[in-house]
Amino acid sequence: MTPNNSSSTVGAARGVSRRRFLQGTAAGAALAMTAEVWGAGEGRANPLPRWRGFNLTNFFQAFSRGEEGQGMVREDDLRWMRDWGFDFVRLPMDYWLWIDSDWPRTRKLRPDDVYKIKEATLEKVDRAVELCGKYGLHLSLNFHRAPGYCINNPGREPFVLWRDRAAEDAFVWHWRLFAKRYAGVSPKSLSFNLINEAPTPREGYMSREDYARVMTRATQAIREMAPEHIVIVDGLNVGTRVVDELIPLGVAQSVHAYWPAGISHFRASWVDRRGDFPEPSWPLKDRQGRITADRRRLEERFAPWGELARRGVGVHCGECGCYNKTPYPVFIAWFRDVMEVLKSHGIGYALWNFRGSFGILDSGRADAEYVDWHGHKLDKRLLELLQAF
Repeated sequence: MTPNNSSSTVGAARGVSRRRFLQGTAAGAALAMTAEVWGAGEGRANPLPRWRGFNLTNFFQAFSRGEEGQGMVREDDLRWMRDWGFDFVRLPMDYWLWIDSDWPRTRKLRPDDVYKIKEATLEKVDRAVELCGKYGLHLSLNFHRAPGYCINNPGREPFVLWRDRAAEDAFVWHWRLFAKRYAGVSPKSLSFNLINEAPTPREGYMSREDYARVMTRATQAIREMAPEHIVIVDGLNVGTRVVDELIPLGVAQSVHAYWPAGISHFRASWVDRRGDFPEPSWPLKDRQGRITADRRRLEERFAPWGELARRGVGVHCGECGCYNKTPYPVFIAWFRDVMEVLKSHGIGYALWNFRGSFGILDSGRADAEYVDWHGHKLDKRLLELLQAF
């Protein structure tokens, strides 16, 4: 995306007006979360609302030449979500999009570049915040790519979040920037999801202690600016393992529901890299016909997250869904079980994505039955399944 350096009076006035709107949302007073929304204590049900909704990928990828790099959330998408009964949007973002440097030409960042902010991109985030508020959708801002880390191609970063202090400081600085910018937005309308899909701890790269340290520093920075807002931390091992070390911090935790990958990411090139996953079924079987994943094992995988919620820690499923190459009957049978297990623990969800290869609109599934929806292909069966949970 080409940087917009215009300083016209109209553009400046629009930016000021938007910021005043955001800062005035809470009428100058932070709203405390009620016991029904955010509480603690042994034996409680999940203290988070059971938010239900979607990931929007409009800020997902700085290198994208399409919508994923333009930062323009479609208002129609939000209107349809609301009208269909959903109340949640997760916005995974690539921080390169708001860095004002020569990376669009060089495709590289230098460590010092990460503090050069492109206000025009942040104003697009402002717009997303406003629109979600307009349609009554809780918005969770997420760094999909953060200073020093991304689950996809982390080597693109100029430093490593878990072992370079410069990266850690930049990560904390960026979250403080966002918390200050949106401190006036009601905590019932906005939360902060610190990093997408934390890695699996391994020697020489990241330990559990490293993860806890970085998440704690960022949480503290947010709370200095916006003390009532919910902070959500993804589980370890790509969002699948509870982070016990962070329970005393009072943050919520996010699980991602893509297990088993042999179903959720069948023929997805970034997971099924060699294209050799066996044809999936549910229950899932290996090439010898032995069951490797079924409803019982699914329940076992989510049991620690249900227990975490019962201990008074908020739990939400920040991502779930299935790539469009999995046979549709297999996908639906498996996904219904996923939804039932999540609901049994009072855990809400956000489908990846709204439109696209995992979504309910324009998913490109060869074996799904679509209905026309304002010129888009709507997977009505998947929509109705989601609405049932």
